[in-house]
Amino acid sequence: MGSTGSERAQSARSSRGPRCIAIVGPFQSGKTTLLEAILERTGAVQRAGRVTDGSSVGDGSPEARAHGHGVELNAASVHFIDDRMTFLDCPGSIEFAAEARSVTPACDAAIVVCEADERKLPALQVILRDLEEAGVPRFLFLNKIDTHAGRVQETLQMLQTVSRTPLLLRQIPIWKNGIAVGYIDLALERAFIYREHAASQVVDIPAEEVGQEKQARFSMLERLADYDDSLMEELIEEIEPPRDQIFDDLTRELREGLIVPVLLGSAERGNGITRLLKALRHEAPAVAETRARLGVTPDGLPLAHVMKTIHTTHGGKLSLSRVLRGSFKEGDVVVGSRGAEVRVGGLQRLTGGTGTREAEAVEGDVLAFNRLEGVHTGDVFSTGKSQPRAVASIAPLEPVFTVAIATRDRKDDVRLNAALAKLAEEDPALVIDHNGEAGELRVAGQGEVHLRVALERLAGRYGVQVDRHDTRVGYRESIRHKVSVRGRHKKQTGGHGQFGDVVIEVEPLERGAGFEFVDRVTGGVVPRQYIGSVEHGVREALDAGPLGFPVVDVRVTLTDGSYHSVDSSDMAFRAAARLAMAEALPKAGPMLLEPVQTVEIAIPAGAMSKASGIVSSRRGQILGYDGRPGWEGWDILKALVPESEIGDLIIELRSATAGVGTFHASFDHLAELAGKSADAVVRKEAARH
Repeated sequence: MGSTGSERAQSARSSRGPRCIAIVGPFQSGKTTLLEAILERTGAVQRAGRVTDGSSVGDGSPEARAHGHGVELNAASVHFIDDRMTFLDCPGSIEFAAEARSVTPACDAAIVVCEADERKLPALQVILRDLEEAGVPRFLFLNKIDTHAGRVQETLQMLQTVSRTPLLLRQIPIWKNGIAVGYIDLALERAFIYREHAASQVVDIPAEEVGQEKQARFSMLERLADYDDSLMEELIEEIEPPRDQIFDDLTRELREGLIVPVLLGSAERGNGITRLLKALRHEAPAVAETRARLGVTPDGLPLAHVMKTIHTTHGGKLSLSRVLRGSFKEGDVVVGSRGAEVRVGGLQRLTGGTGTREAEAVEGDVLAFNRLEGVHTGDVFSTGKSQPRAVASIAPLEPVFTVAIATRDRKDDVRLNAALAKLAEEDPALVIDHNGEAGELRVAGQGEVHLRVALERLAGRYGVQVDRHDTRVGYRESIRHKVSVRGRHKKQTGGHGQFGDVVIEVEPLERGAGFEFVDRVTGGVVPRQYIGSVEHGVREALDAGPLGFPVVDVRVTLTDGSYHSVDSSDMAFRAAARLAMAEALPKAGPMLLEPVQTVEIAIPAGAMSKASGIVSSRRGQILGYDGRPGWEGWDILKALVPESEIGDLIIELRSATAGVGTFHASFDHLAELAGKSADAVVRKEAARH
């Protein structure tokens, strides 16, 4: 039903106050350029910077400059008319998607920057999906309208295929000689002519555009009427709805996630910026509604949500946080959702890489809180003594690319661990693992560029140089047939000697059975107190077989032996068992086993043939494929792939899927590896020792 006058008044009131707006979109869609245009239009900067020449406020880190695109979140606050807005510019690459996932839940709305490029639809779909699941209201900003070559309605139909929420065209372009020179706002029924890096000029709707404007406006109203019975009745009866009612419906349906308004513009030329800002000001929710979406009550002690953790060279740790309730000042003692109690060391408003001190963080603000040790990204904190409950559950991203690293200078080992801990706190998608079996320090993340940037930060910020290499594969070995051997350890010294004597049978078990030890001695030839020592010695020998890898799927049976009443000991029987195993395993037909993993690859359906070829080229066995549940136009390819072939799989997969393919892998079984491939593995392992 249509909104009442009191509801419209409440809507107007709730539109005031500090806003937090995420800027998201596919890789190189123009997000940072849009932020620059917003900063210029609102007077926050005198002239918009450019990403290409390194003058932009966003993408200002050395790593972003070096790679030519965003690799971390950038924040900037502006005043527009009488409202404060903080914009959070998020990287577009899927390898840095965790940045957006951490901040969007506590944002009031998002601007999804996109363009009429069919190749970027899968990336757009992933971004829209995340926003839909988080319940964040969103505008679509169709960028680069100055280079648009097709009809906007056709572009809208193309974009609609990747949005589960209806897209609502709010503007149509005015064309002149095949170039968009302005637009018609369908809600205001006004025409605007673009001016370079300035607000558009209001003009009469051109006569030749009146018919198209009427048709497009009616389509917009029809979509709004799907959720407003009174508007539907007015359209049926051909009654012109009041403009206030139209804007009330636009506001309500956006906030309830029923529509995604589509606005046009060119961030590069500063076109469409003022209208976008006005739409945000009047229609985007404020912190009260965001708080309600997160399940936070309006009453209670001050509460803030940590969106991003930043470790600075000289200023220490900063926690970029959205104040959801109340206010905070420097010196306040706060308690985090993990129990940490700490004093606020200061407050800063960030603009790119610089900050200005603030005396107070008020409700709705996005400020950096200094030195909140023990409070992490995704946590909330509050004044008082009670431990608050986290408000946004952000599922961690599963790593898809891993490298092993080692310092070039051993004296940097201690500094390395401290630096990695800070990097991982800044970036929740970065996983640090000390793998004991492989003897490696591993860094895992969302792709090759993601890890490359992390290691560049390690060197640039913390002065720790590391070498990286492929991780060791978890090869195993087993045996083909049964053997029986004797192992005798005899050593005579000046005092008590050492004596242990065992006869063992070693035989293969079925794959996956593990290890089995059987005691079959009779007559006390090996005293009971030494049986455990024999098993211990056998297990030690299984740590590395004749091929150099742990031995699995064998049964060892103790059948006979002898002892000495004085010289026998636990140590002697352990040594005898090791000697017996060292002789038995080479005789039993050792074979190399490689781990094989079940891999589920999520890809756009159009990339299935490429993905199948990639799997086959990596000695993979395709098990089948099916549609990705809930994802229109996506498939899941299931396969068995050797672990040794998975290391850089994501690089080739992303290349074949416009940067969006991903996979989940888990251990399935061990399979024999023979021939030249096995020989190469054994030689490489021998060279390590």
